[in-house]
Amino acid sequence: MKRILLLLFISFYVQAQKVDTVLVPSASMNKSIKNVVILPDSYDKESEFPVLYLLHGYSGNHSSWIKTKPELPQLASLYKMIIVCPDGQNSWYWDSPENPSMRYETYVSKELVGYMDQTYKTKKSPSGRAVTGLSMGGHGGLWLGIRNQNVFGACGSMSGGVDIRPFPNNWEMKKSLSELADKPENWENHTVINQLHKIQPGKLSIMIDCGTGDFFYAVNKALHEKLLYMNIPHDYTERPGVHNGDYWKVAIEYQMLYFSRFFKQ
Repeated sequence: MKRILLLLFISFYVQAQKVDTVLVPSASMNKSIKNVVILPDSYDKESEFPVLYLLHGYSGNHSSWIKTKPELPQLASLYKMIIVCPDGQNSWYWDSPENPSMRYETYVSKELVGYMDQTYKTKKSPSGRAVTGLSMGGHGGLWLGIRNQNVFGACGSMSGGVDIRPFPNNWEMKKSLSELADKPENWENHTVINQLHKIQPGKLSIMIDCGTGDFFYAVNKALHEKLLYMNIPHDYTERPGVHNGDYWKVAIEYQMLYFSRFFKQ
């Protein structure tokens, strides 16, 4: 019995060593931001690894994903990738046109990527970087991927708020964009569905995933149909499910498989 407990302790300790919280300075916001970094168990044995930037939803933080999916270290090891979960506050991962203290597009796509490339054994090209997330982070995954194709080669969304315009009074978005009635151009310019014309042919792999019972289902379906109309290749999945952790626990496994295949191309 003691031997079994010792082995369990050693197993837990080794696994725990793969997960760290690091503070990364943001010059654009003049503060340091917490990020969970998950390393695969082969990190010391190989020269470089692709990186998945995994974004939390509204009211979450840098630790939300590891709580939702405690198996992330095993998945990182299985697919031989680094996972980074930044704290995006409730920013929607924009550089706010109204609030200069909210510059989370700059933080994730430039400052955090730069830090990871300087500090860890990363593959330093778009072919080695992907970004995705859930809910607000699903919007962020597509927003950052589409607008930074020189940084990310793949992007995704799980239950994402991919069109914010039907929700003008929700989730503190007007703190970054102002009231819809006052500045409708901010809302038009900061919704993912209006960014599709920026996607360069053959430059971005895209995966979208949403449950049919999700309150974001209609906007995800509309995004899928617009991508089809514009002849933009993408992977789209809908299946029974709602906006909750049970759905995301499964969705992240599909997304990581998709990105693993992208990284191996």
